[in-house]
Amino acid sequence: MYEHKVIDHAEAYVDGNVHPNKLENLWSLLKRAIKGTYVSVEPFHLFRYLDEQLFRYNERKAADAERFVKMLGCIAGRHLTYAQVKG
Repeated sequence: MYEHKVIDHAEAYVDGNVHPNKLENLWSLLKRAIKGTYVSVEPFHLFRYLDEQLFRYNERKAADAERFVKMLGCIAGRHLTYAQVKG
């Protein structure tokens, strides 16, 4: 569980380990993926692209094989049809 902490930028931009750099980095990676990799993203599906980028960011320190096994564990036994995606 994460503890939400706040920084008043009128006073400081960093307070120990509390700073906006990680969020700004994630935001930059998401924007780069949308503009470069996915090109066209429907707003209805935006949460799916965000989930993918969050997974990639949170697992960035894992080896490729570890990340792949974890991803397979998340989708095993799940079935999504095109009709479900289109709603």
